[in-house]
Amino acid sequence: MRHLLLLATLALSLAGCEKKSAPTPTDAPPSGQATAPQGSQEGTPAQAPTQPGAQAQADGDSGPIVVGEVGSLTGSEATFGVSARNGIELALDEANAAGGVKGRKVVVRVYDSQGRPEEGAQAATRLITQDKVVAILGEAASSVSMAMAEKAQAGKVPMITPTSTSAEVTKKGDYIFRVCFIDEFQGLVMAKFARENLKLSRVAVLTDNKSAFSMGLANVFTAKFQEFGGQVVGTESYSKGDTDFRAQLTAIKQLKPEAVFVPGYYTDVGIIARQAREVGLKVPLLGGDGWDSDKLFELGGSALEGSYFSNHYSPGNPDPVLQSFLARYKARYGSVPDSVAALAYDAGRVLVEAMKRAPDLSGPSLRDAIAVTKDFPGVAGRITLDANRDAVKEAVVLKVAGGKAEFVTTVTP
Repeated sequence: MRHLLLLATLALSLAGCEKKSAPTPTDAPPSGQATAPQGSQEGTPAQAPTQPGAQAQADGDSGPIVVGEVGSLTGSEATFGVSARNGIELALDEANAAGGVKGRKVVVRVYDSQGRPEEGAQAATRLITQDKVVAILGEAASSVSMAMAEKAQAGKVPMITPTSTSAEVTKKGDYIFRVCFIDEFQGLVMAKFARENLKLSRVAVLTDNKSAFSMGLANVFTAKFQEFGGQVVGTESYSKGDTDFRAQLTAIKQLKPEAVFVPGYYTDVGIIARQAREVGLKVPLLGGDGWDSDKLFELGGSALEGSYFSNHYSPGNPDPVLQSFLARYKARYGSVPDSVAALAYDAGRVLVEAMKRAPDLSGPSLRDAIAVTKDFPGVAGRITLDANRDAVKEAVVLKVAGGKAEFVTTVTP
């Protein structure tokens, strides 16, 4: 097991941060090292998180409020971690510029999960026991979030995941929340779209058997597609890290499906698309929000043309709240935010608003304040948390055309 990589944004005073481009995974320091973020004005708490007074920063009435963040800043899904870090950074920066929370600035300590559940669990433990954070934001992947959620629940520290869609995540306990829809809804959306919009009758499924996200979405899609009168002609699987999918795709081709549902991450989907065309499988691919990354189009190229996937938002939505966010994000990071960045921004804002409403920043008080979030105006759609601490919100379906994702339709709960 690799050592946990501690990354910067330690004790980040976001109001004082300068604009900068999004860093790449290669900007990360060697394992075990930490660096202060560029533009940071609050170096002391980050450099000595376990010194006397660290607990006072979380529970007292002076000094910065410290929150934690865990994301895959390196590894195969590094774009997720970088996008989430950008979205959270922007949200907290804006909160601090508006006066902070209870007259105090909010700072964030970031750890790299490397996309690995064990690293995520270690990071959550460190944030709770050493850094004394009042809450944790992250992770993007469901498998990592579930490992973190066990630690957060045991420590009675609220945790909000921006994009983990597996229903099992919030089942870990009443301190665990999410601001995205869950796989049951996403699977329903794509099954209904395949039957009613695309008029498909025969579909195959190719799933990652090491991903809770992928397996959960595949199970829901399969059940709903069959419920709507379609036939799932066969299911094949692979494991995260595989690079050759030709055997599975050849087997699927022999079943003569009209489409293939691939609920994986962009790192695999792009390669799968190319290899599908290589073996003569020309039908459209269908997927979920794990596809959402500019890297998808780099990896898959023209092989993805005509494919569809569900997502949390579309930059093409004319909503003024969203368009204002897009302009601010592009001005700061030089790119259009993906759904991870948008949802991470929403997660940060939901946390800030809950901290403002809470009578104090203890775990139980903050948990209760987050739980009553209702009709929150998120940039990726209005957010109401239900009794299971899951967000009730709409989804969009996008089509890959001309090397980009185009808006097709919106589906409400």
